[in-house]
Amino acid sequence: NLARNTLIGAANAALDGQVNTVRNAISGLEPSVGSIPDVAMSYKQAGVPWLVIADYNYGEGSAREHAAMQPRFLGCNMVIARSFARIHETNLKKQGVLPLVFARPDEDYFIFAKDPHELVVSTHGVVGLNENTPTVQVTVERVQNGKVVETHNIECVHTMSADQIGWFKAGSALNLIASQQKAAH
Repeated sequence: NLARNTLIGAANAALDGQVNTVRNAISGLEPSVGSIPDVAMSYKQAGVPWLVIADYNYGEGSAREHAAMQPRFLGCNMVIARSFARIHETNLKKQGVLPLVFARPDEDYFIFAKDPHELVVSTHGVVGLNENTPTVQVTVERVQNGKVVETHNIECVHTMSADQIGWFKAGSALNLIASQQKAAH
């Protein structure tokens, strides 16, 4: 199965380092906890995109394309990290997942560590994504008990070319090629 082992080795800093465990915040005001593949599948079924917040060298040891394909298949459209493993970053781009690096990794990363036991992150997308501007703004809300308690505009850096931005907007490189082929006929 394509998605049953998605990120199962990931340790969740917000849950005291538990492996393969994340919060499911779409089921109500009080988030429940489940395995990463199960929660990701519930988000996909609800039509709710999700993202990964990661530490240094995200994707190390995950050079195969399925490591980027699986999160995308399950609805992940963005990874914000302190840094990326080079090959995995390229594979994320091909799969239409936006890899962003914190512009101030030692400051902004810790927004997600503040009171993590009650944290649900909600983003409003990316502002300013183009190949001529290497920085973008991501608006992040800290939600506790169903209410926004803080809003942060986090500056992130990307290495996306115009072609890769096209892949992201189309959902993957293959989606873009397919739509171009269809338009040509």
